[in-house]
Amino acid sequence: MTEVKDTIEYLLRLADSALIQGQRLCEWCGRAPALEEELALMNVGLDLVGQARNWYDYAAELLADGRDADHLAYRRDERAFRNLLLVEQPNGDYAVTITKQFLYDAWHLAVLRALSQSGDARIAGIANKAVKEVTYHLRRSSEWMERLGDGTEESHARMLAALPQVWRFTVELTQGDELELALHEAGIAPDPLAIASAWRAQVEETFARATLPVPAPAVNFYLSGRRGLHTEHLGTLLAEMQSLQRAYPDATW
Repeated sequence: MTEVKDTIEYLLRLADSALIQGQRLCEWCGRAPALEEELALMNVGLDLVGQARNWYDYAAELLADGRDADHLAYRRDERAFRNLLLVEQPNGDYAVTITKQFLYDAWHLAVLRALSQSGDARIAGIANKAVKEVTYHLRRSSEWMERLGDGTEESHARMLAALPQVWRFTVELTQGDELELALHEAGIAPDPLAIASAWRAQVEETFARATLPVPAPAVNFYLSGRRGLHTEHLGTLLAEMQSLQRAYPDATW
């Protein structure tokens, strides 16, 4: 029973992070620096929303309490969300958006590749399907990191300014907790240390090509998305994202 409860919690972490990152990307609709970029961002955002739906569907089945994926996405309060702190941060300028996307993509792909070998067949199937999409996400964000970091004097300066704004939130990408360790022992989730190692290797490789310095490892602070302790930005995002469902609960088209 404990393993099922832990699996639900882990599924919500994956779903919430994908949903919130997808929502942030979709905020660029009508605001992107070029039409091609707007289309690309929307596609990545929709990929993530679709992946979130798959995780929510499985979580809802395990919960078996009448809630469905829409309820989990649109009718939980801020403290119930388990997303990474990184993904809830504002978009900022395009350098911030790309840096945030890359740091998330590098972690996300490492996690999905490992989950595709999960002992839970449902998790393995969802992850295996998502790997194809996130491989493209990482390739795209890596190329933009290099293009901006090793581009013009201004683009390089903007990337250097973007890094401190988001880097401290990467601590959750490199440190697991007791729940993840327990699920790893059960053969369901990946080894957090292996994920951290793969993430660091990808970051170091990409930053080298982008002529950007790799900051010192981020350290723990009092906030934690895993425990529902979020920054002030998530509440504002949820208020907008959930407004229709909150105003008209259980409405159907």
